[in-house]
Amino acid sequence: MTVCGPTGVGKTAFAIALARRYGGEIVGADSMQIYRCMDIGTAKPTAQEQAEVRHHMVGIIDPDEPFDAAEYGHQAHGVIEKLISEGIPAFVVGGTGLYIKALVYGLFEGEPVDAEVRRGLRARLDREGAAALHLRLIEKDPRAAARLHPNDAYRILRALEVIETTGRSISDLQKAHRFGQARYQTLNIGLSLPRDALYTRIDRRVDAMIAAGLLEEVRGLLSLGYGPDLKSMQSLGYRHMITYLQGKATWDEVVRTLKRDHRRYAKRQLTWFNAVDGMHWLAPGQIDTAVEMVRHFLAAA
Repeated sequence: MTVCGPTGVGKTAFAIALARRYGGEIVGADSMQIYRCMDIGTAKPTAQEQAEVRHHMVGIIDPDEPFDAAEYGHQAHGVIEKLISEGIPAFVVGGTGLYIKALVYGLFEGEPVDAEVRRGLRARLDREGAAALHLRLIEKDPRAAARLHPNDAYRILRALEVIETTGRSISDLQKAHRFGQARYQTLNIGLSLPRDALYTRIDRRVDAMIAAGLLEEVRGLLSLGYGPDLKSMQSLGYRHMITYLQGKATWDEVVRTLKRDHRRYAKRQLTWFNAVDGMHWLAPGQIDTAVEMVRHFLAAA
């Protein structure tokens, strides 16, 4: 079963109630909750929530470790297979649609990369930085370079590794890839609210994150050596706090743009999930309806 929807809508509490009802476990599908030490800004399930129902794929890597949807699909698939073998219902919960798609259908993982090419590129990254490799990618694969930020070291490296190993653009290889058949039967539950109500909840969530110590969390990450150019540190919330700490915006400006960007993110999430076939849309308060849907789904499985 999947429980998905926009940020701030109440997926965690809803999924915990369902999982407890059916003795299930939760498999996180959030591209930020995978990181350790990034708890407040990612709205990670609390220790109490994780004690109520076992969670997987939450807090599994450090903020400077590479990770993408293909790797998520691979690891989460292993978790799901184990749960199935033990007869435990799995509830895939999160707002990262690409992660859920990678889990259910598989995703392009690319061609094998020459180890010598990889070592050489990573050595150059250490010496010259991501921007220099981005310039090299512009020469080798301008289409891929146009899609990537000059500081996105992980994706720049990947694109260069592919073209220098295979002679083919990563864009061409991704285009040639086709999603396979679904690996599982799924019941897809999407949570939503009227736009004004959702935006009010998002604004309150941002206020709660700030009150819980989001700024201090970011300060702590920087003090641990996690640089502001990391993919994880450029994410929603973290980049906003860094902007403030660098003196590039006032506190009021940062809070305003943080709320605005959360709302924009929610809108993009809704667009993604609205395109999913067979999505059953519910309000967060319709837990009894969801309980019946899950009962029928499990009985038919």
